[in-house]
Amino acid sequence: MSTSGFSDPVVLLLAGSPSDLDLVLDCEDTLRELDIPCDIRVLSAHRTPAKTAACAENAQKNGFQVLIAFAGLSAQLAGVAAAHSLLPVIAVPRAVGPLNGIDATLASLQLPPGTPAAVVAIDGAKNAALLAARILAVANSELRDRLREFGERNKERYAPEHVAAAIEKARRARK
Repeated sequence: MSTSGFSDPVVLLLAGSPSDLDLVLDCEDTLRELDIPCDIRVLSAHRTPAKTAACAENAQKNGFQVLIAFAGLSAQLAGVAAAHSLLPVIAVPRAVGPLNGIDATLASLQLPPGTPAAVVAIDGAKNAALLAARILAVANSELRDRLREFGERNKERYAPEHVAAAIEKARRARK
């Protein structure tokens, strides 16, 4: 069992395409840093609709507590997952296609009433992981402590000595 109290994967990362896997792995890295086990599936709302629906329908039974869906263009994966599961769904619109993710963002934001999904920024893998962690932390004090520590580490880069070093590095890069 992990130090967060999870022994099995509790977050399911759904990639709409194999081309989404780099971003999915960024999300996985953040979840692992917080000691949250996850699993990855590649499913398409359009090319494998029955498998996608079955995966979402069975997610809770399989021990998952949060779903994160990565998709571009019409970005229907989060909506399909939300339509087939009562678990929280987080949509990560992808910066692909002629509108560079704007279409995916709008599609994710405009799900019909009764089919909710949270939406993070275009290619917002890290924020999707952190939002999933916050959802899980509602009932997990160990995870809340880990999130607090994560936030403190993130603030460290704004310490005066780190800022001074970053300024000097940027100056050297311009020469």
